[in-house]
This record gives sequence, structure tokens and C-alpha cells, in this order.
Amino acid sequence: MLRIRKDGWVYECVDSSDNKSPRFVLGQVSEKTKKPLICLGVNPSTAIPDDLDKTLTRVKNISSKNEGEFDGWIMINLYPQRATNPKEIDTEKNFKIDLHYQNLENIKQVFASYSDLKVWAAWGGPIRTRVFLKSKCLNDIATLGKQYSVVWRMNGEATLLGDPRHPSRLKNGLPFNRFDIDEYLNDV
Repeated sequence: MLRIRKDGWVYECVDSSDNKSPRFVLGQVSEKTKKPLICLGVNPSTAIPDDLDKTLTRVKNISSKNEGEFDGWIMINLYPQRATNPKEIDTEKNFKIDLHYQNLENIKQVFASYSDLKVWAAWGGPIRTRVFLKSKCLNDIATLGKQYSVVWRMNGEATLLGDPRHPSRLKNGLPFNRFDIDEYLNDV
């Protein structure tokens, strides 16, 4: 089950005293939360509770602006390695499968904690920086999502290459649209 701290933060990482250690989950919810905005990005930045970066501030604001639809927010990622630049993510040769499986277990806890799951696909073009991000990480997360009847959405329109836009690349007030995860994964 998802562990919510007394201050309302959800924060799962390898070492909470080190903002460079792999992060699995970051968000703000309460025990009463029923419909959080669950956002799936590429990889985490150095953001921590009470010190959000531009992306997480945008996720938090979109959740707040859609208060009737969401009552909290949670950020998860395809791969938990922290990097401010996606080109710094492990290469295919250095891909850490054990870290990936730890990430899946944390995502499973998020999915198992809520019903009527809507996941915001928000990885943008950086998913193309490493083959394993789509072929392994996203594929495994999508398979897990089927077990929990996840409904996939994106904010605004897809990029020219068909990727769902990253939160930092969005204009305010764009609507959520359906996102066909199966079609996206078949386009390899």
C-alpha cells in the first residue's frame, strides 16, 4: 500500500537524504484522496517534497486547476534514475534491471491504492533518448496498467513524432485527451 507521510507527501526513493538517489514516487495526497492526477514522466529530477522543480510545479498546478476531477497528484517515471538532462540517463549497456523492477513495484503500489485510474502520459520526446525507456520500461508499465484498468490520457496534442507532450512544454489550460498506449507501443 502507498505510504503517505503525516505532512501529506508521498516520497519513495532509495535514499531520502540524497536528492540524487533514484526516486520512484513523489506527490501530495491525503488518506482521503480518491482521484489523484497520476503523471508518468521519463525520469525524475532532483525535486523533493517542499522543493519542486518546474515540471512538478506544473503537475501540481494542473491538478489544482482541475480540482473537481483530481484531489491530489502523484509523479511516477519510466526509469527512476535522477538526471536533470535525459541524455544523462544510463545507456543501454548500463541499464539497471533491478532498479527498473523496484520502480515497477512502486508503481504497482500507486495503481493498487486507487480505483478509476487515469494516468497522464507525459514523457515527451526524451523517451527517444534511450531504446529501453519505451521497449522495456513503458511496455512493462503499460502491461501493469492493464491489470489495474488504467485509462491513459495526454494533455493537449501529441508531438509531431507522436509522443505525448512533457508538462514543461504545455500551455496552461489544455484539455486532457485520450491516449492509445497500445497503438503508441506498436509504433516502435
